[in-house]
Amino acid sequence: MQGRVIAAHGRQYMVELGDGTVLPCFPRGKKSEVACGDRVDIKQTSNDQGVIEAIQPRSSLLYRSNEIRQKLIAANVDQLVIVVASEPAFSEELVTRALLAAESADIEPLIVLNKCDLADKLPAARERLAVFAALGYRIVELSARDHAEDLRPYLAGQTSVLVGQSGMGKSTLVNALIPEAQAATREISQALDSGKHTTTHATLYHLDADSHLIDSPGLQEFGLGHLDKNDIEMAFREFRPFLGQCRFRDCRHDREPDCALTAAVHAGKIEKSRMAVYRRIAGLD
Repeated sequence: MQGRVIAAHGRQYMVELGDGTVLPCFPRGKKSEVACGDRVDIKQTSNDQGVIEAIQPRSSLLYRSNEIRQKLIAANVDQLVIVVASEPAFSEELVTRALLAAESADIEPLIVLNKCDLADKLPAARERLAVFAALGYRIVELSARDHAEDLRPYLAGQTSVLVGQSGMGKSTLVNALIPEAQAATREISQALDSGKHTTTHATLYHLDADSHLIDSPGLQEFGLGHLDKNDIEMAFREFRPFLGQCRFRDCRHDREPDCALTAAVHAGKIEKSRMAVYRRIAGLD
């Protein structure tokens, strides 16, 4: 039997089968590499339980990692939707890190600026996003409470995953787009028998037959420990025209002579703030 993972909690997964039924499943072995959105082969072991035998090849995998462990976010997604808000303040570095993860996984990024009804806070939020707009990243402005539907055309025909810091209004956005989301989450929690610990790692909802939305818990950090220095350089899209042009092949883009990236910063072709973030992420500072 084959199915798609639509929710995760610890080592237990909800797998949607081809006929639309949902079966709680466990992976074989102690270590699980299963992510929400995975297509899996399963074996039914009872009327209400199954075991995951194998993960089918993925078209993409989004995850974050630090020195200790990695956290799978979603698999087989086409688009990463990064939700920020006019209030409270959002972390530009976290946005950058999410964008780098998307770039390195060949996932199309989209930034959503929520709470645009807060007119007094909006100009400052736009200014903070200006560096991303200048790089060609798509930015959609909306108010999840009143105009969540403005996002729907960007989700059409895509499997999208939502990420964002807590407090950005991500849950409000999901509930506005998918009114049955809260009920679905409760059903999943009951099926998983997870008691009060009902937060799933990620949950997949169907917008229509061809459009799917994966909601993930709020995050306060986005580790990129799985990317090496070359991966990080390539993920900064404005760096790409200058890579390979430094005098030294192992250039750290610091104080080396004839560094193409440093020259591009001085020429105004790369923002100083972006170079500073690169240095922090690459561990050069």
